[in-house]
Amino acid sequence: MAETSYPPGAPSPQAAWRDGKRYLWLLGLVLPVFPFAAWGLATLTGRGFFWWLLPPVVFGLIPVLDLLIGKDSDNPPDSVLARLESDRYYRWCTYLFLPLQYAGLVLACRLWSHGGLSVADRAGLTLTVGIVAGFGINTAHELGHKKEQLERLLARIALAQTCYGHFFVEHNRGHHVRVSTPEDPASSRLGQSFWRFLPRSVHGSARSAWHLEKQRLGRLGRGPWTWHNDVLGAWAMSAVLFAALTAAFGPGVLPYLAAQAVIGFCLLEVVNYLEHYGLLRRRTASGRYERCTPQHSWNSDDIASNIFLYHLQRHSDHHANPTRRYQTLRHFEESPQLPTGYAGMILLAVVPPLWRRVMDPRLLAHYDGDLTRANVHPRTGAGLLARRGSRT
Repeated sequence: MAETSYPPGAPSPQAAWRDGKRYLWLLGLVLPVFPFAAWGLATLTGRGFFWWLLPPVVFGLIPVLDLLIGKDSDNPPDSVLARLESDRYYRWCTYLFLPLQYAGLVLACRLWSHGGLSVADRAGLTLTVGIVAGFGINTAHELGHKKEQLERLLARIALAQTCYGHFFVEHNRGHHVRVSTPEDPASSRLGQSFWRFLPRSVHGSARSAWHLEKQRLGRLGRGPWTWHNDVLGAWAMSAVLFAALTAAFGPGVLPYLAAQAVIGFCLLEVVNYLEHYGLLRRRTASGRYERCTPQHSWNSDDIASNIFLYHLQRHSDHHANPTRRYQTLRHFEESPQLPTGYAGMILLAVVPPLWRRVMDPRLLAHYDGDLTRANVHPRTGAGLLARRGSRT
C-alpha cells in the first residue's frame, strides 16, 4: 500500500485533531457539588428554594442549553482513537465524581439529622441527592464496562448509594446480550408507558442479575448463597453503607436514604426507557436474534446533555463496543435520532401522551411505516397494529 503523503508543512490528521470538548468534560463534576452549593446558598440567603436548585438545572437549564448550543456529530479520526483511549485525563474526569458524590451524601445525612431543616427543605435536599445518585449510576455505567479492576470496583462503589449494585451484573451480561428484544426487561416496547415499564425493568433486572450469577456459580460447582455471588456482594455493600451512615447520624436518616436511592434508580430506569423504545432485533432463520447494530439504539448528539452524561447518548457505538471509553464513542448516521437530549426526553417520558405524540411517529418513520418490525407491547400492540392497518 502506498504511503500517504501530506503537503509540505501540513500536519497529519492525527497531529491536527483536537478534542474540542476535552475540558468541558470537567463540567460533569459540577453536579455532585450541588448539595454543598445548596447548603451554602440556603445558609447565606435564608431561602429554602436553594435546596431545590438541582432539578430545574437538570430538567430546565440543560434542555434549554441543548436547544441553544445544538449538536456535535463529529467523530474523532480512527488514527487518534488509541491515543484518546490511553489518555488518563479522561479517566480522572470520572474517578473524581465518586468522592464528590459520597461527600455530598455524608453532608446530606448531617443536615437531615442535625441541620434544623424544615420538611420542605429536607425534601429538596433528598431530591438533589437522589439526582446526584442517578448521575452516579451513569458514572458507574462508564466505569463498569472497563477491564481494569480498579474501575470495576469504583463502579460498584458508585452503585452502593442507590442499592442498585445488581445493575453491574445485569447490564453487562444481560442487557447487552438481549438488548432490543422482548426478553430484555430494560428495553421498552412501543405502546408501553414509562410507568408500566418501570416495575417490569426494576423487578426483571434484579431477577435476571440473580439468575445470571446463579448460572455462573453453578458452572463453578457452587450454589448462589456465597460471598462469591456478585449480586449478594453488591447488596451487602449497600447494607454496610446504610448501616454506617445510620450509626453515625442516627436512624432518622434511613427514610431519606431510602428515598434518594429510589430517586436515583428511577432516573436510571427512565433513561433505559428512552434508549431503545420500540426498537427490535429480528430473529434470523437460525432462530437467533440478529446482531445488534447502530439501528437498535436511539441516539442524540446534543452537546450539553452529552457532556454531563459522558457521551451516554452515543448509545449505538456503546452497544457495538461496550469497552470503548466515552471520549471515543462515535456518531452513526443510520441510528434513529432523538429530537433532543436525554434531559429533555425524560420530561416527555414521564408524561405518556406527550411521549407517544413525539416518539411514535419517529419510530414509525424509522421502520418505513411497518410496525410489525417494531418491538410492540403485547397489551397495546394489537390495537396499534389494527389502527395502523385501517389507515393504509
